[in-house]
Amino acid sequence: MVKQDKQATPRGAQPAVTVRREAVPTDGEVTVKMTLPARVVDQLKVSAGDTVKLELRNHNVLLQSADSERSLFQRISLWWYLAPGLFCSILFNIFFAVKNQNQIPLSGETSLATTVILMGVIMGTILFGIFFIRERRNQTNAFSKNVYWRNFPVVILSFALILGIALMGVFWLFNAIFNGATFDRLTATIIFFVFETMINYVMIFAAFSLSSRTLIRLFTAVIVGGVVISMATNSSRRWWQYNLSFLGTHLAQNSWQFNMTLMFSALLMVALTDYIFVSLAAIYPRSLRLLTLRIVITLMAVDLGAVGFFPNNQRFHFLHDQVAGFLVYFIIGLIVGIRWLLPGISKEFLRMSYTVGAILVVADVLFQFVGYLSLTAFEIIGFALAFGWVIVLFQLLQELIDQGTRLFEVEVE
Repeated sequence: MVKQDKQATPRGAQPAVTVRREAVPTDGEVTVKMTLPARVVDQLKVSAGDTVKLELRNHNVLLQSADSERSLFQRISLWWYLAPGLFCSILFNIFFAVKNQNQIPLSGETSLATTVILMGVIMGTILFGIFFIRERRNQTNAFSKNVYWRNFPVVILSFALILGIALMGVFWLFNAIFNGATFDRLTATIIFFVFETMINYVMIFAAFSLSSRTLIRLFTAVIVGGVVISMATNSSRRWWQYNLSFLGTHLAQNSWQFNMTLMFSALLMVALTDYIFVSLAAIYPRSLRLLTLRIVITLMAVDLGAVGFFPNNQRFHFLHDQVAGFLVYFIIGLIVGIRWLLPGISKEFLRMSYTVGAILVVADVLFQFVGYLSLTAFEIIGFALAFGWVIVLFQLLQELIDQGTRLFEVEVE
């Protein structure tokens, strides 16, 4: 049981609530007392006589009230995802009935895969947008209420993009396993309904559980997924014999995928940077160092988008080389200057940063002067190390936000 004792608080100090956990007199239990910040107690909605739940996760402890224990799965109504799925399934059946097509192929121009991807992305994105706005207005999600409306289209389009990439990957795998498979209209409608309801549920769940850490994972998934799919699509064209930028040229198959991946990743990076540094401004007000870091990261994101906007074709070859070169300079500048730009940086992160910088320099020497590395190998090494470092940097910035907002130090007596 939880007993709540109000304590006198000095003027200017943060109010605190003492929570005592009284152990039942059984072997192996100990009575402890913890003093929690008032904002934690308010968020947990704990009062005298309530029961709290302590969940052990590895070496961490998660404190939950009966209110917070109600999971997201229980908050999502069945009809929120079943009704749109049923509506789309009726449209699916009517579409093929009008075409008088009773046998529907798994893949192809007019197929089960095409309709699932198209309708799934459209309806899933609409549901995600509706519930994202709902959470923002109700202020039940700490992340969504801090996202500016200017970043709303970027978040929506990014989720639509990653959904489309995921569905294309799933049906590419299905086509490889069930090559040439066809279904009668009723069976195809049932399969379509199952996929649509799953997509709807996942997108609604994503809107409820959206956080900055989710956005970091999404940024990773968009850029890695888009590049890998472009590589797989052009494997028969032996893109690795040219360079990584070949994937965005007119010689590559579906080159728009690679270029759009870079541009969407840049937009997502701008939105993530905007949210993180607005949140950090409340903790470190008027910090010139953080303002400089924000400007550099934002410029790097814009430069990343320019790499996709100006593909390495004959028309834009010079511009592409220039913006790609600036991207390297931004990364090296961040690695060198991060110890002065980021407050309270750890020695471990500094060592990792300098190691990444050293590997990039060695790779450049091996490519430019020794001739050991090919252009493709050099670009892949640079791409993996640079964006891996940027993702770690975003996670480090998120930890700075968490201190005092999601992470608290309490004394156990």
